[in-house]
Amino acid sequence: MERLQKILAQAGVASRRKCEELIQSGAVTVNGEKVTTLGVKADPAVDAIAVNGKTIRGEKKLYLMLNKSKGVITSANDPQGRKVVTDFLPGIKERVYPVGRLDYDTEGLLILTNDGEFANLLTHPKHHVPKTYHATVKGVPHGTALEQLQKGVKLEDGMTSPAEVEYHDVDTDKNEATIAITIYEGRNRQVRRMFEAVGHKVIRLKRIKFGELGLQQLGRGKFRHLTPQEVEELKAAAFKTHKVHKK
Repeated sequence: MERLQKILAQAGVASRRKCEELIQSGAVTVNGEKVTTLGVKADPAVDAIAVNGKTIRGEKKLYLMLNKSKGVITSANDPQGRKVVTDFLPGIKERVYPVGRLDYDTEGLLILTNDGEFANLLTHPKHHVPKTYHATVKGVPHGTALEQLQKGVKLEDGMTSPAEVEYHDVDTDKNEATIAITIYEGRNRQVRRMFEAVGHKVIRLKRIKFGELGLQQLGRGKFRHLTPQEVEELKAAAFKTHKVHKK
């Protein structure tokens, strides 16, 4: 169940504000009954919703995966006119929004959808859906630093949950190392801050997996639709990790 003006806006009738005006003017009916007050909720999959006598159709649910490039804002729009992730979705007319965030300098796997329940399921703190990154850092973290990350490190907003870490690549000539790190939280710039806490600045950061969903061969700046099986696997991962952490 969602607010009527939100359903109308998602169906492309008009902006949220304009949809509120349509409701108040008496132009909207739900199951044949006129609705004139804001706050009324409906289910577009069940209820017959009409505007000026014309029935609207519930917006088709979309589930997309984008390989976000560095230097792109994780937002549907930007007041400063910078590139945003929705600029990289040619042919997608529905309004979709990112599930969680990747900061401006981070690239990799980003999920976008217009399914609010799905987005909340994947981002709610209680579900602990794992996210895996390749973090290229200055210097080569040794055992003590990796052990700290594995146990959890203290940040200004509290201790992090234990992480899974392992070497992915080491470049001794450049004095750099790429570490695969899996976290179960979604704090702002968390991976960068975790490595800084153990003395290693992140030079490049790329998310390579969300749950068990991986980028595979998806090119940088490209997107594709998730398969129904992938969507169900992501939902299952959220419930599974919730149960594990609840224990």
